[in-house]
Amino acid sequence: MKIGLYFGTFNPIHIGHLIIANHMAEHADLDQIWMVVTPHNPHKKKSSLLDDYHRLHMVHLAAEDFPKIQPSDIEFKLPQPNYTVNTLAHLQEKFPKHEFSLIMGEDNLNSLHKWKNYEVILQNHDIYVYPRLNSGVLDEQFVNHPKIHRIGAPVIELSSTFIRESIKKGKNVVPMLPNKVWEYVEHNLFYKK
Repeated sequence: MKIGLYFGTFNPIHIGHLIIANHMAEHADLDQIWMVVTPHNPHKKKSSLLDDYHRLHMVHLAAEDFPKIQPSDIEFKLPQPNYTVNTLAHLQEKFPKHEFSLIMGEDNLNSLHKWKNYEVILQNHDIYVYPRLNSGVLDEQFVNHPKIHRIGAPVIELSSTFIRESIKKGKNVVPMLPNKVWEYVEHNLFYKK
């Protein structure tokens, strides 16, 4: 089975995340998309990052109607701070029959050369890249790389930061969140302060 890993804090997960994940599930040669919830890094200031399990629960709520999209808490069980290369090695060991690929925006691809052991990642895993408006100039080594696949997904310029700030200001963000996620956020009064 070919699994696309879509990493994020998902604080909160929004329709942009779902549009990208669903597009990859339907238009790339991937069987499933795992939404990997990144745990809070204990060495960083917490700021407005919700508890890991609240964010995971929201991903569960958002993915309920999408059989090809699965929430994953795999990084919750790994030592912190964690690196993608370690997560990939752990997953490959745990699920030897699966083939794991990364899903990322063009903006992240531009900084891939700064990732720990990025050469190992590229050697062993495909990367599916979706477009972003402000992605900058691509590092030459990634332009025609055989492991990097550009997928013409819709350009979604919606951020969790914008949603959190809007909620704090009392703005209506209902169209930006899956219904069950909005209800959960509202019920728990998340992001109000």
